[in-house]
Amino acid sequence: MRVIAIDGPAGSGKSTVARQLARHMGLDYLDTGAMYRAVTFAALRRQIDPADADRVAELARVVELEVEETGVRVDGVDATIEIRGPEVSRAVSAVAANPGVRAELVRRQREWAHKRGGGVMEGRDIGTVVFPDAVLKVYLTARPEVRAERRAAEVIGLDYETVAADMARRDAYDSGRDTSPLRQADDALEVDTSDLTIDEIVESLARRIDA
Repeated sequence: MRVIAIDGPAGSGKSTVARQLARHMGLDYLDTGAMYRAVTFAALRRQIDPADADRVAELARVVELEVEETGVRVDGVDATIEIRGPEVSRAVSAVAANPGVRAELVRRQREWAHKRGGGVMEGRDIGTVVFPDAVLKVYLTARPEVRAERRAAEVIGLDYETVAADMARRDAYDSGRDTSPLRQADDALEVDTSDLTIDEIVESLARRIDA
């Protein structure tokens, strides 16, 4: 099985790099962060407190998720735009730190890859937890101001200052959580994307895979 793991914090370029690398390599692509956002969306839609660990974990086990490159559907509802909105963005860290949610979504992520014989998977724990034996592990990063500018352009309804503050809070939360914290795998290739084009990054990674 050929899994390529792309990890890193928000705004580091994971989604864009992983998507284009998958196309370049002829592999399927999975945004695992969208899965956590989708569960968060489902909880909010059902008026479940994202901090209610037991109820949210149970929801993760039964919710119907369709995470495709073209969009995200939750229980048949198109949530592609809503999962990137401010309400989900503020609540997703609590859901992502939930051990029961992580166990279920890791199971689904491994099942996704096994069915396809691999793929390019991006998130925060692919190389450390989900597929520690990936053929290539990459940890993307960028300067904080660059990351905030990128995310501000993506997130609906939030300005740069709010995004920068939320990002700093989530970085601390994700890095400090007990279950699958955000960290670089020991054998991952670290790439600072601040001053590189997407094509430069993708071509460099593709050469490593083909080597």
